Formats: sequence, structure tokens, C-alpha cells
Amino acid sequence: MSIDIAGLAPERIVFEISPLAELGVALHALAEPAHHPGLHGWATATAAGLKPDLADRLHEADFLWRTTFSDVFMPFAGLNRSDARTGTTLAEELDMLDRLDEERFVSAALEFTCASTYGVGGPSPLTDPVRRERALELAATRGPKQLDFTRRLLDDPASVRAWVRRLFEDCDQAFFADTWRRVATQLAADARHKTDLLRRKGLAEALHAVSPALAVDEDHARISADKLADGRTTSLDPAVGAGLSLVPSSFGWPHLMVLHAPGWRPVIHYPVGSPSLPGPAPVELLKLRMEALAHPMRMRLCRHLARSPYTTSELADAYNITAPEVSRHLAVLKKAGLVSTRRRGRYVLHQLDVTAVARLGSDFLETVLR
Repeated sequence: MSIDIAGLAPERIVFEISPLAELGVALHALAEPAHHPGLHGWATATAAGLKPDLADRLHEADFLWRTTFSDVFMPFAGLNRSDARTGTTLAEELDMLDRLDEERFVSAALEFTCASTYGVGGPSPLTDPVRRERALELAATRGPKQLDFTRRLLDDPASVRAWVRRLFEDCDQAFFADTWRRVATQLAADARHKTDLLRRKGLAEALHAVSPALAVDEDHARISADKLADGRTTSLDPAVGAGLSLVPSSFGWPHLMVLHAPGWRPVIHYPVGSPSLPGPAPVELLKLRMEALAHPMRMRLCRHLARSPYTTSELADAYNITAPEVSRHLAVLKKAGLVSTRRRGRYVLHQLDVTAVARLGSDFLETVLR
């Protein structure tokens, strides 16, 4: 995933907080608590405290935050404004949401129906009958309430926009206002710290502090996000104005989200306060490791290598295969960073890196959720 920033004025890269974006991630954590084990207590208590009517309405529109994280939670990125900033209050950002044009709002609300074309755009389901039928078909797989919501959205967008605003306002009254008061100070402090880091040490340092999965190239022309997704956008689209926003989230881990839809300013929505774990494994390294361990013989070799260091000839004898064959398998495991070697006299000993293997489960989960 990449963002073109060549020629972007430094002052157009901003760290800022967004109450509406945080509400979206909070709703996601309520809908998918397994993604956020650290929020289990909050999610359980909040869900238990919801009135039945609000819980039913949240279920009706849950594909806005469960299946995808809809861009409706970042309306500031879809408005052509010279300042291109988030709002200071939820009400202010809901006003921005009201100002999105109808096609933009509907397309963003139905992102789960256009995953394959999200990064390149396409006709609106309001005007294209094929896209409309596809949206209804995919909504039906989510359930009858979601299908009814989608049908109403396509038939009468204005009334559904008002319904969505009331839903978010009711969430604010029910639980989010208290939640935002608790987390906003931490998020504002993180945004100030990253802004200071950007000014003092530059973009590369600031991005690395945001996430080890983010990097900028040597020419400072492109930011890349190491995700299991492909996409490219620009921070210099004249249709919406130049800019790049980086928005911290207290509820976001392990998700690192990048808004890269055409016609929207790019946004990097990143988690703060993540668990004290090693940096996430790059996608390519994770692929190498999983492919290395998928071979039956390499799995059998790992059984020995996990218990003690072994030489190539010892492994060949143990499995009745040739030493060159063992060497080829060891080379694959070494390239994946799963086996270490050390010399003892004239012998070279190989041993499995148990810590790296133990991280595979969490690395895989973080990568697919990132």
C-alpha cells in the first residue's frame, strides 16, 4: 500500500485526533471483540449497557464498521477544504458527514460491496444498475436487516443519512462521550509528540514511531505501508486538496488502516498503546516462514532442531536422506530466519529459533488484521 507525497508541502502532513474515527473503531471493537483482546472488559461492559433499541440499530448497520472500516468515519478526508483538518468535536465531524455529496456517502457506506474496486473507483450504485444489484446481493449475505438497510440507502439516501447521524449521536449519549473524554487526552498527547518528532527528526523517524510497518523512500516521494493489501493513492489530488492526515486511535490495535480511495485525501489511522511486543513481521518474511514450515521434511527436521543443535550429517543420518538434501532444507529455513548456526571446532551446528517460531501465530494474526 503506497501514498505518493512527492511535492507535498511539509505542513500538509498533519497528526490530528478525530472523535468520529475513534467512534468507528470503538464500534468495531464492540462488533469484533476477538480482534481486540485488550478491550474485552470495555466491550463486555459497554455491550451489556446498551439499550435493546440501540443494539438492534447497531446490528442493522454493522457492516459500516465490522466487515470494513467505512470512510464515512473520516468525512474530513472527502471534503474539498483548504485546511483539510478533522473536527474538534463529534458534532462538528457529523456536520462534515452531512456535507459529503450523496454519491460519495453511499459509495463509502457500501465499501464492503466494492472491495475489488475500492482503490480505482467505479460507478455509483445509485446510478449503475449492475453495482446496485451487486450491493444488494452482498448485503443479503450479511442478513435481512443489513439487506433492508442497503435497500433503503439506495432508494432514499437522505433519510438514511439522517438515520446514521442519529445512530452516532445516540452512541455518543449511551457510551462514547464518556469513552472519548477518557481517551482524547492520550490521543492528543500522541499527536503532539508525533508532530514534534516530525519537525525535529523528519518524516522517516515519525513514521517509524507510528508503526514499524510504515516507511518512506529515500527521495521522500512515497510512503509505503506493509499490509496484506494492494493499493496506491496520492496526497496531491486537486479535487480534494493536498494533504495527508495521520490519526491516532486508542481502540485500533492491531489494525493499521489506510484510506486510499480515489477522490479522498489519504489518511493513516494508527493504534497507540499497543502491547509491548516485537515489531510486526514484514509480510514477505511471514510468507517465507510459513512456506518454509509447510514442507513435511522441514517440519520433521524442526523436531530435532527444536530440541538441540545438530550437524547436517547428524540430521541426514536421522532421516535417512543425503547431506546435500538436508543442506537445501536448512538453507530455506535460514533464509526465513527460523534457524541459527554456530561453529564448534570443525562442526557447524544448526538450531531452531524457537522464539521466532512461537511468534508465527501472533505475527500471522497481526498481519492479516493490520
